[in-house]
Amino acid sequence: MRTSRLLRKTGSLLLAASLLGTSIAPAQAAMVGTAQVIAAEQGSLDRARLVSLLEREDLQRQLTAMGVDVRQARERIASLTDAEVAQLNVRIGELPAGGATVLGVFVLLLIVLVITDAMGVTDVFSFVHPAK
Repeated sequence: MRTSRLLRKTGSLLLAASLLGTSIAPAQAAMVGTAQVIAAEQGSLDRARLVSLLEREDLQRQLTAMGVDVRQARERIASLTDAEVAQLNVRIGELPAGGATVLGVFVLLLIVLVITDAMGVTDVFSFVHPAK
């Protein structure tokens, strides 16, 4: 009985000492600027763009042919800083890409066909009525 009383007192003293020893940090609140929010969101959008590029089968084949594991490439993209991701996206945007070129040619071809339909030279689209 004497030891249990001693243990209770010692436990109570240790608990009180641990509670007194902890310091509570004051909470701080500040205004978050628009630029900070936009920068954070832009970083996640840039990172999502790179990850979506890795989902393309042709890119996965090329990476595999070069000996790069797609899973490791995803892990490396996840470990990049926002500035590095933005720089990589800028460089990708500057490179000539087959997909963007094909899309541009397709849109140009559609515009030419609509104009020639409107002039009455061709009759490709039924919704375009030639000018008289």
